[in-house]
Amino acid sequence: MARQTEEVVVRGRYAPSPTGDLHLGNLRTALLAWLFARREQGQFVLRVEDLDQPRVRAGATQSMLNDLRWLGLDWDEGPGVGGPYAPYTQSKRLEIYETYLKRLQDADLVYPCYCSRAEIMHAASAPQQGAKDGPRYPGTCRYLTTRERSQRERMRRPSLRLRVPDESQVAFTDLVKGPMTQHVQQAVGDFIIRRSDGIFAYQFAVVVDDALMQINQVVRGADLLSSTARQILLFQLLGFPIPTFAHVPLILDATGKRLSKRDGSTGLAPLRAAGQTPQHIIGQLATSCSLLPNGTLLTPHQLLAVFSQHRYGIMRTE
Repeated sequence: MARQTEEVVVRGRYAPSPTGDLHLGNLRTALLAWLFARREQGQFVLRVEDLDQPRVRAGATQSMLNDLRWLGLDWDEGPGVGGPYAPYTQSKRLEIYETYLKRLQDADLVYPCYCSRAEIMHAASAPQQGAKDGPRYPGTCRYLTTRERSQRERMRRPSLRLRVPDESQVAFTDLVKGPMTQHVQQAVGDFIIRRSDGIFAYQFAVVVDDALMQINQVVRGADLLSSTARQILLFQLLGFPIPTFAHVPLILDATGKRLSKRDGSTGLAPLRAAGQTPQHIIGQLATSCSLLPNGTLLTPHQLLAVFSQHRYGIMRTE
């Protein structure tokens, strides 16, 4: 008698940062992440990524939750709902990150770095593959002696970098962008996993969170595609299963620049004040990624029926 295989439940997520109101680009990514998970009858998790406390804006978390609920997007686990992998707010998970940082340290995969950003920029001799994330780290502090580290410690608090293996070539197939390959050491070098101010880096925290929350489907903006190889490397080094990735196009403004909270890109408030309904907004977001003709009004669940008929290639346009 053949053994029955246990069906894997898709677990997707949306993980915004409370640094301002969600603009239409953020909301389209949230909608698509929700659609990808719900199409597979999967679970949808909401996580608040508020590690960078100096940039967190008071009241932004509640504002984000209100906007998502107003649009009709629901989540199975997260703030206001709870769940088996709580807490779902990064600032409450610091002890968890310390545990997995120690695991890397015990494996001699972490070292202190005393270089400033200006020093790294000065040391860079040519543009690198990972230019949008800054120049490749040249390994200045990788082989410092104990005495040299002690001398530098008196002048500057160090960040912590991952000792990226020299043979670290990562290949994966993005559900939207297709096959991708990056030699992490050649592209970005040893990268930071905890900053000099003590804040855990996004690359590290997001891997720990996704792994421990059993996330196996990551749908996010195309601006994070360049981070994926580093994150897959961390999944591998920590012994975690690797999720699938789908990097969806960003909404651009009239000048071709991507929307940004920092630049005050428009959120939902002025649209609601002008009388637009959730159905109007969902229709606009669906139209912007070629799922529906202009002027269609519908709820997320009505859009789900349409989305279920499309394959991932529908999102290949920028």
